[in-house]
Amino acid sequence: MTNRRAARDQLGLRLAVEPEEDVWAGLDPSLCAGVDEVGRGCVFGPVFAAAVVLPAAALEPLARAGLTDSKRLSPKRRSALMAPIQQLALAWALGQASAREIDRWGIRRATEQAMLRALQRLPMAPRLVLVDGVLPLRGWLGPQRTLVRGDSRCAAIAAASILAKQERDGLMRRLALRFPGYGLERHAGYGTLAHRQAIARLGASGLHRFSFLGARRTSS
Repeated sequence: MTNRRAARDQLGLRLAVEPEEDVWAGLDPSLCAGVDEVGRGCVFGPVFAAAVVLPAAALEPLARAGLTDSKRLSPKRRSALMAPIQQLALAWALGQASAREIDRWGIRRATEQAMLRALQRLPMAPRLVLVDGVLPLRGWLGPQRTLVRGDSRCAAIAAASILAKQERDGLMRRLALRFPGYGLERHAGYGTLAHRQAIARLGASGLHRFSFLGARRTSS
């Protein structure tokens, strides 16, 4: 570690972890929580986050089961991983921020709130929070590290990405019954051409993100 980098660490600046570094920062994995979000780019519904704490003994079984970034897995593989993650995790929790909160605060702050809510629902505060990406989690007062491509490099973040994705997709399927015609069961709230055509035809619902659409509410 260079003197400059050591000085920055001493100042408490949260640095992105380099690829060759230990993602757990020398700690037992059971003292760390991985956190990730899903739905950031959608035009409908909440942004979801999950926080997961894994014991060291769970890492190899989950790797053998195919644990990796949720975006690289088929829906069938993600579904199959839900039970082992929930059974082997020491703790896991979900958080979300609503479409109205996204409109009020902006997507970054709303995403951070979803992550903080997930972390706050864990039974114990982790010694270290591992965050996917390059941006630190504002509002978390404890130690944290950002991990570029963390959902491909850190089992706890990968597990969080799968739980968040599966839970949000399940909510979208249920909301498709309440808001028929938008095709939520197919695109999970992302701004596909079919979804935008449905919005043009039906108007934006009460759970659409108006700040993403520049639209006014015309249905509920």
